[in-house]
Amino acid sequence: MHSIAATAEPGLAVSGIDTHAHVFVRGLPLAAQRRHAPDYDASLDSYLALLDTHGISHGVLVQPSFLGTDNSFMLAALRACPTRLRGVAVTAPDAGEGELLALREAGVCGVRLNLLGLPMPDFGQPVWRSWFARVRALGWHVELHVESRYLPFAGQAVLDAGCRLVVDHFGRPGAVPDVGRAWLLDAAGGGRTWVKLSAAYRNWPGASSSQATDAAGLLLERFGAQRLMWGSDWPHTEHRDAASYGNTKAALTEWVPDPSARHRILVETPADFYDFETGDKHHDQ
Repeated sequence: MHSIAATAEPGLAVSGIDTHAHVFVRGLPLAAQRRHAPDYDASLDSYLALLDTHGISHGVLVQPSFLGTDNSFMLAALRACPTRLRGVAVTAPDAGEGELLALREAGVCGVRLNLLGLPMPDFGQPVWRSWFARVRALGWHVELHVESRYLPFAGQAVLDAGCRLVVDHFGRPGAVPDVGRAWLLDAAGGGRTWVKLSAAYRNWPGASSSQATDAAGLLLERFGAQRLMWGSDWPHTEHRDAASYGNTKAALTEWVPDPSARHRILVETPADFYDFETGDKHHDQ
């Protein structure tokens, strides 16, 4: 049994929310289909220490792709810090009602579709229609990680199913503008899509920060700060040599120079979206 540190921080004031991080340790069961397998630990204790060091009060843990649908380690972390953390799980499309309710009880508030490098599912199949319906009934969102060129297909399927959509990592744009980037900007008008300003190094490796700054500016113009959120993407899997927690937090200041917009992105928008304790807010579905 892998240990998880328990922390009790009732009433912790929201000073910032990191909406995208992962925790794991070596020795956990790995998914049969995976892009990589880290040879290091990203423990809950280490993550909480980084939050404390950088003045971030709360976090959202996202199930790593290499752990597949076994969310147990993430759930243990959520149970250890129920006021400070929320979770985004990965489930099979045929996950039962009992499994989903157990995830919600532990602090999960959304599910992730990590389709990067995978064939696009047939979302018209009954199993997917049923999955979307259960997600919608729970009031959850669908977090989508996919190359931008597939956003018009996968992102539209989420919205057509009546679910709220969170798009990872700037929408994973390609080297040149494509139909996916145009689709994402147009989706801003629908009011049910949010975008994470996170992991710029996954989109523009070795490039100047101006590309991320330009992209953030365009997203801010279209979506407004009320539907943008920031994430550290800690522990920066496969990119640990290109990123640090401090650098990812500092990047937000560069991307969004206006203090009031930055505060909205870092505090108000995610506090409302993930129902952190700033009044126990709920969303219009």
